[in-house]
Parts: sequence; C-alpha cells; structure tokens
Amino acid sequence: MRPVFVQFRCSPGKTYEVADAIYDREIVSELYSTSGDYDLLAKIYVPEDQDVGHYLSEKLFDIPHIVRTLTTITFKAF
Repeated sequence: MRPVFVQFRCSPGKTYEVADAIYDREIVSELYSTSGDYDLLAKIYVPEDQDVGHYLSEKLFDIPHIVRTLTTITFKAF
C-alpha cells in the first residue's frame, strides 16, 4: 500500500457534510479538519497495483461540495 495525502477545499458551510461522505466511503486512514487554503486533510493508502489518480477519482472525487483537491504522493519514509 502506498500512502498519499489529499487536501480538500469544500463549498462554504459544507465541510462536515463532505467529511461525513468521505468517512462513509471507508477508504481513509485518517481525516482532519485544517486551517488555511484547504478544509480537510486525509491520509489514504492506495493499493500498489492501482493508479493513484484513477483510484482517488473513482473512490472520492465524485463527492458533492468538493471544490478543489491537492494530492501529495509520498516516497520512502525515514
């Protein structure tokens, strides 16, 4: 499994609704509310045999009220 971090910007007033929808998908390891340009930060483990972009698009990015995302792909942990 390959860990990736995804930040979500939500429509105003919809952060809790988006967070609930993300948890309902049961694919995030951790989910946090954040300050700054994005509202939520998720840690997700993507199977090694899956393309990250396709996996996230199919599993998460169709959730209503997600305005923008920023995905950070990780490399070796130290």
